[in-house]
Amino acid sequence: MLTRVYDNLIVQTVCRVMIPFIQIYALYVIAHGHYSPGGGFQGGVILTAALALIFLAYGQGPAIRRMNRIQAVIFCSIGVAIYVGIGLYCLLAGGNFLDYSQLAPLLHVSVPRARSLGILGVEIGVGLAVMTAMYSIILDIAGQSGNETQSTDTEPETGPQTANRKPDSSQ
Repeated sequence: MLTRVYDNLIVQTVCRVMIPFIQIYALYVIAHGHYSPGGGFQGGVILTAALALIFLAYGQGPAIRRMNRIQAVIFCSIGVAIYVGIGLYCLLAGGNFLDYSQLAPLLHVSVPRARSLGILGVEIGVGLAVMTAMYSIILDIAGQSGNETQSTDTEPETGPQTANRKPDSSQ
């Protein structure tokens, strides 16, 4: 679906300039999600927007060279593992799931600082998982789900080319 490459110098130049700023802003949203509005989900979606710009400006090939489906699945799994790992550690340490005060002895910091670092870790995991899951959706829309060759035999045939066709005797 998104296989055509548009060689528009203006669009590619604007994207080349804008994408680093979009990525930095997304990392800011993730990093400051526990202090201000934002967080992992919002930052992950903004990072996906940067990857979508690569898709739109440069085509499917350069975008997939930056991150293919296998890498997306691996990074999504790492993001979920970070989230679940922090929660399970808190459970095993005697607290509730995601009770960040249980991280204080592990990190050798005060309880408020442990909560802040625990939330930051969870936000990073969520951001990574959301970014790669949304990117996987973009790959599905672009036709990169493994069945790129779709048959058009089910579509009804119309036009002058079907008027001269002999009926199929196998039916």
